[in-house]
Amino acid sequence: MAGREDGNRQQETLAGAGPAWAEELLEHLRPAGRDVRRVVAWLSGAVRGSVALQDAAGKLIAGNRLPLDEDLVTDITAGRIASAAWESRERHLRLVRVEHPSHACVLAVSRETPFDRRASDVVTHTAQVIELLLAARESTAAGHRLRRATSDLRLAILQLLMVEDTVAARRVAAGLWPGLLDADTACVYVVESGPAVRDRIAEECLDSTGEEALVVRCPAMDGHVIVVSPRDATREALRSLVGRHPDLFLGGSVRQSLARTATAYGQAVSALAVARFRPDKTAVYAERTHPERLMDPVALRGWTSRVLRPLDTLPHHTRAELLATNRLGLEFTAVNAAKVLGVSRNTVRARMERVEGLLGTDFADLTVRAVVHLALNTQIGLPDAHLASDTGNPGLRLSDLLSGPAVRTWAQDLLGRLDADARNPRRTLRTWIAAGGNAERAAQTLGVHAQTVREHVRSAEPVLERQLLAAGTDLYEVVLAHLAVGDLDVPDFHRQD
Repeated sequence: MAGREDGNRQQETLAGAGPAWAEELLEHLRPAGRDVRRVVAWLSGAVRGSVALQDAAGKLIAGNRLPLDEDLVTDITAGRIASAAWESRERHLRLVRVEHPSHACVLAVSRETPFDRRASDVVTHTAQVIELLLAARESTAAGHRLRRATSDLRLAILQLLMVEDTVAARRVAAGLWPGLLDADTACVYVVESGPAVRDRIAEECLDSTGEEALVVRCPAMDGHVIVVSPRDATREALRSLVGRHPDLFLGGSVRQSLARTATAYGQAVSALAVARFRPDKTAVYAERTHPERLMDPVALRGWTSRVLRPLDTLPHHTRAELLATNRLGLEFTAVNAAKVLGVSRNTVRARMERVEGLLGTDFADLTVRAVVHLALNTQIGLPDAHLASDTGNPGLRLSDLLSGPAVRTWAQDLLGRLDADARNPRRTLRTWIAAGGNAERAAQTLGVHAQTVREHVRSAEPVLERQLLAAGTDLYEVVLAHLAVGDLDVPDFHRQD
């Protein structure tokens, strides 16, 4: 057996090797051919022998297992010697140290005939190529881990914003993106692409915004990228990105406080539905008249405080958790809300059921969902410290708020848009809402096919300029309009409304 020190290792370059085998070996450094296992297989054929690449622990990385002396392998991986040779009548063995970013490996080559100069050169240069490939693979893996960790951190920040924990969100963001969330308000954008190209589009969003926005791969929708930014320049940067890709769409919210990120996200998704029919494939949420803005703000806050009073007995963190989860759970499906919050869907459902029990409600009723949604979104503007006594008239009911002339006029104008349709979609929509959004039950009541109900509801969406088949703010506003004009009964729950 023979060995040599690290400092004596050959430093020849492949460029000076010359023979055809060197050109073949160089091919393995091209991007399309960078595979350690393929290099080891090539070496086996080039020297007509068996090859094994293993680490210090004996784990086989590539090739075929060979019987090796453990002490000799240890000497090589520990750096005491750089290479070794062993010969017998039946076998000739060469072992070469292969550097690795985290630990050394051993390249072992066994053949029946002695190693000539050519075979020795092939083994030496192949070891150098393997070193390069292992280093490149480690660097690539480290880059993937870093990008994954950064992506997970961005998602965590978004989830904190979704549950209105802006203090924690700013604290987490400050370490990597100083100043990103320093503003009090921001817009939310949703870029829609095909799921297969979503990762590339997310990277382009980062580049387009100069990493001055929170860019998150949506955990609920495989083709969506969510962008949260306080900067006005972000909108034009994203519009330009969408213009360069034929299959992208962009929906944006109006500016909202960071505590209302979930509301802004809902607006962006709503705008995205409009963007699919726009020539420029972009749309911003239309700032329209919302029913709560037509109500007496003091009376509305007082009513909201009374409706949500059963939750006031809970610890502050529990109450905040329930409010945030139910706000998202009413805006989206339980499954999607769970993905956005980073919890299980059973957790979302359990929290919603707990609020149902505290308020004495049944979320299967769309009118109840609309009323609670109104209270929860009004509650965002209330101070954390609740007043000892309600403001406004303690006997004021939601029916009183909805019967105001401004609200009734808004509701009549909105639903009146459907009256011109001879199919009477207004009656279908009213029946569908009363049936909890269930087309089959509504069809039985109307004596028509369930598909007819769905078609009527779907045809009402562009007329009302609101999404109805997906739960959320749009649907709940239409429900409130029905309550305001008296087409549906105001729900009676918790015996306070």
